[in-house]
Amino acid sequence: MSNLDPTPAYPFGAGLGYTTFAWSELHVDRDEFATNGSVGVELTVENTGARDGVEVVQLYLHDPAAAVTRPVVKLIGFARVSAAPGEKRRVRFEVPASVTSFIGPEVTRIVEPGDIELRLGASSADIRLTAPVTVVGPTLTVDHSRRRHCLVTIT
Repeated sequence: MSNLDPTPAYPFGAGLGYTTFAWSELHVDRDEFATNGSVGVELTVENTGARDGVEVVQLYLHDPAAAVTRPVVKLIGFARVSAAPGEKRRVRFEVPASVTSFIGPEVTRIVEPGDIELRLGASSADIRLTAPVTVVGPTLTVDHSRRRHCLVTIT
C-alpha cells in the first residue's frame, strides 16, 4: 500500500468554465497596516473569451514567519465574478488584520506583527497575483467578537 499517492486529484478551489479570464491591475492601499486596522486589495478581472462566464477570485493568506506553525495558505475571502465577453470587473477585498489571527504560544488568539502575503488565485494551486504587506504595531489579543471575514465589492 505504500505506492499510493496521497495528494488530492484537484487543488482546493479548482474548477473549469467555458471561457477565459485575465487578471491585472493589482492595487494595495498601503504597504503596512496596524494590528487593529485593515488594508484594501483590488484587481481587475476581464473575460477574454467568447462566452459569458463566471470566475471565482480567491484570496489566500500566507504567513511565512509566525510564532507558531501555520498552514501554508489559508482562504480568507472569495468573490464570484460574472462577466460578458470583453467585460472588465473590478474586485476589492477589505482585509481586516483580525483575519490573520491565530492561537499563539500563550494559547490566546493573537494578531501578530510581521510580513504576510495576500495571494489571489483561481485555486490554491493557481495563484495569479501576490501582494506582500506588513502588519505593524504591538501584538494584539482578539476574542470572539473579531471580524472573521473580508468584505468584498465588485464593480
